[in-house]
Amino acid sequence: MERSFKEEVAKLRLGEGETFHGEAILAVTKALLQSGVSYVGGYQGAPVSHVMDVLNDARDILGELGVHVETNANEAGAAAMLGASINYPMRGAVAFKSTVGTNVASDALSNLASAGVMGGALLVLGEDYGEGSSIIQERSHAFAMKSQIWLLDPRPNLPKIVEMVEHGFELSEASSTPVMLELRIRACHVQGSFVTKENRRGDFSKKDLLQSPDFDYSRICLPPATYAQEKQKIDVRWPAAVRFIKEKKLNESFAGDMADVGIVCQGGMYNAVIRALQMIGLADAFGAARVPIYCMNVTYPMVPEEMVEFCAGKREVLVVEEGQPAFIEEQLLATLRRHDVNAVKVHGKDVLPMAGEYTGEVVLAGVAKWVESAGASIGIATARQAIDRLAAVKKRAAELLGAPVPARPPGFCIGCPERPVFSAMKLLERETGGFHVSADIGCHTFSTLPPFNIGNTVLGYGLGLASNSGIAPLFGKRTVTIMGDGGFWHNGLTSGIANAVFNRDDAILVIMKNGYTSATGTQDIPSSLHQSEWKSNDMSIERALKGIGVDWVKSVYTYRVDTMTKALRGAMTSAYKGLKVIIADAECQLERQRRIRPQVAADLKAGRRVVRTRFGVDEDVCTGDHSCVRLSGCPSLTVKESSDPLKLDPVAHVNNACVGCGLCGEVAHAAVLCPSFFRAEIVHNPNFLDRWLDRVRGTVIGWLQPA
Repeated sequence: MERSFKEEVAKLRLGEGETFHGEAILAVTKALLQSGVSYVGGYQGAPVSHVMDVLNDARDILGELGVHVETNANEAGAAAMLGASINYPMRGAVAFKSTVGTNVASDALSNLASAGVMGGALLVLGEDYGEGSSIIQERSHAFAMKSQIWLLDPRPNLPKIVEMVEHGFELSEASSTPVMLELRIRACHVQGSFVTKENRRGDFSKKDLLQSPDFDYSRICLPPATYAQEKQKIDVRWPAAVRFIKEKKLNESFAGDMADVGIVCQGGMYNAVIRALQMIGLADAFGAARVPIYCMNVTYPMVPEEMVEFCAGKREVLVVEEGQPAFIEEQLLATLRRHDVNAVKVHGKDVLPMAGEYTGEVVLAGVAKWVESAGASIGIATARQAIDRLAAVKKRAAELLGAPVPARPPGFCIGCPERPVFSAMKLLERETGGFHVSADIGCHTFSTLPPFNIGNTVLGYGLGLASNSGIAPLFGKRTVTIMGDGGFWHNGLTSGIANAVFNRDDAILVIMKNGYTSATGTQDIPSSLHQSEWKSNDMSIERALKGIGVDWVKSVYTYRVDTMTKALRGAMTSAYKGLKVIIADAECQLERQRRIRPQVAADLKAGRRVVRTRFGVDEDVCTGDHSCVRLSGCPSLTVKESSDPLKLDPVAHVNNACVGCGLCGEVAHAAVLCPSFFRAEIVHNPNFLDRWLDRVRGTVIGWLQPA
């Protein structure tokens, strides 16, 4: 897994009046237990991958409360799991990544929102938007509006996050509507403390089982029930939600002495706004601001009365809303117009960027610009000073660096078993010319970057083969699809492989069988070799392929570049018309190193013999053409200045980060490069035989060397 919480999960046992100290994701889990949740599930994905890690590490604690834990196959399965709360008064929660995860779950969520829920249903969403994101740039807000699912965006503060989890269940039950709670990456990892409550067993759980089924046709999403459900949403659920939000004061208003101006912000943006005001001199070190702030911990539905009350009597209001479209800003303008509040001037995307992450620097610049436009009475001088200080800091940083920081695009880990596959593809391209490659979500997407530049399309997790179905019949040569084993189990088996077999597509599929969903933090999947006691350990990609009707399957040990090239060539030239699957089989190197390093350290400490394999380059033989680097791209295969003054070009060099995967030597052999690579075995705690062989080898080498 991405991270172990085996020690921290003990904090989930804290009782009434005790103090929790730790990270937000663990605090969210504690809040779920305090809320009396009956079942939890989800699918890993940044920035909420840790939720599944915590849940799996805390199975014993959850088991004591009768809470059912499910590691769902994908986000659609997680969302469908919440269907338990449609018919029964059980609280359930699932977690997954937004926006791509919400897209996968959309069918289930639409039906869930239409039918409505009896028990509280909470979705913990990782709002992966901005500079550190790995996905398409969209917001959860649009989805919440589309399906009338209420959206919580809590202020990044542990007590507030915990409070919003608890109120989220109450809001869901009060309005019979599922609720989303979005957490940005900084909120997920914020540290803090809060006073805990006793964990509460759900009304129904694995210890208090349901005894009879419930049937209510009005909750089935078929006409004519769906027409009544839509009316119920608007006439009953929405007003009930607004009423609950007002009564419980879920949104916060922070007073300030500058009553003629104000800031409206999403809850998740509150910390950035306060920091900007502090730098401008309009807030103190404890967060008390002179400018009044309306903090929207619930961004949908909005509460018109609260917005009107906050804006009344003000001449300037700034809306800090990350991303686009500007839903909150436009809604505020419409609300003020409907209530004849026309004196206030609303700013937002005119001083802040329309799109992109609202980092501290971006918010500072926008707030300062708004301060200037609002007039000197609220600190125009200090705003300009703050901007000048920021510019001076950036200028000084540039001077100290001397040159721009080199670009560091993401790439494969050292020794990654997926790199040899693309080395083989580059070698095959020399024979066949370029061919179309349908890529997929996962670590293998790094192949689209130098030195490989392989992968023409990315359409979604597990959808590489499905996306290939449109191009393959219209291309002059066979095309290739890449799919990870995580994507295979997510939905690639049905959406891609079953589709290809059913339609008799003449396709080539390479499945990266590295044993984990590596791109999300190396969580286990159905075909992982090392399963926990709660998971089945008898699921096989090969058997699944055979069962669905794939007849052409070859399994290749990934690091054998020559063998992989032959397999790809064979698939390209085969007379067989149909789906051809090559399974690239080798464990994720990062996870392998995490597994074997403690073992090696223990052996060394105990004085046991340990053999470590290393690769190197003989610089006397290396010609310096660097073909090996262009075909490998391994970070440990680099260049250095030659010690030979007659060699002007740098020579290849394997640094100490090498894990001994052997790819560099394999590439040199398969591509018929110079024989400059050597393989060495470093023996720690050698035995008698090792020492004797070392003396013999030294003697023979001495005889062969010139005097």
